[in-house]
Amino acid sequence: MNKIFFCEGITKNYYEIPVVKDISLELKETGFISLLGPSGAGKTTLFNVLSGVDAPDTGNVYLKNENITGKSGRVSYMLQKDLLLEYRTLIDNVILPLLIRGEKKKQAREKALELFPMFGLSGYEKKYPYELSGGERQRAALLRTCMSHNQVILLDEPFSSLDAITRRKMQGWYAQIAFQMKISTLFITHDVEEALLLSDTVYILNGKPGQITHRFDVHPPRQAEGNFSRDLKFSVSKEFGDQKRFILDAIGLT
Repeated sequence: MNKIFFCEGITKNYYEIPVVKDISLELKETGFISLLGPSGAGKTTLFNVLSGVDAPDTGNVYLKNENITGKSGRVSYMLQKDLLLEYRTLIDNVILPLLIRGEKKKQAREKALELFPMFGLSGYEKKYPYELSGGERQRAALLRTCMSHNQVILLDEPFSSLDAITRRKMQGWYAQIAFQMKISTLFITHDVEEALLLSDTVYILNGKPGQITHRFDVHPPRQAEGNFSRDLKFSVSKEFGDQKRFILDAIGLT
């Protein structure tokens, strides 16, 4: 697979103090990479740069070899909180990216309605966010993010607020959605098991300023078809345990 999104030499300072330093990473088409590390290492700062919300002090960000450094809207970015507007129905929350681009409300609703079944939200179009469960709210937020029709999505701990059972279901569900929609995903998580279950590659960001200290490919690889995330047998395998131990050692938790 060819790389679709990458950055080279990203450094971001605040008040002349580096928060992240000399960061380079790459995401392949329909791939899934996780950024893992302790709190305070600069993961969200890096995402703000990769999404174009902030400009780096040095380095560049590329989408399909086009320099998009400091340009927002070229990749989709979903924060940890769902940020649904409580006074808008679900359908009108979901179409916000299209309205911002200048599309007519009727056309935007028609496009969104086609995707409601895929996201398990059929029948919820006229409900308000407070009427939804945590998992339903996250699916709605992800649908809104996907409405931008960007091929690359940055997700900042999207499942961290969910209970363990719902989180596991959402992980497998998102892996399938990303495969079906040909989405390439860069994912922030503090959950080592989540990173191993979902990712092709894990980057470990550590230290102050945050730097990439380790990069490794998760084994076995995800299958190209039919198996969107690794199955539960993998989560109790020796291979899983060995890779989990490697990550914990790399972060400094053992």
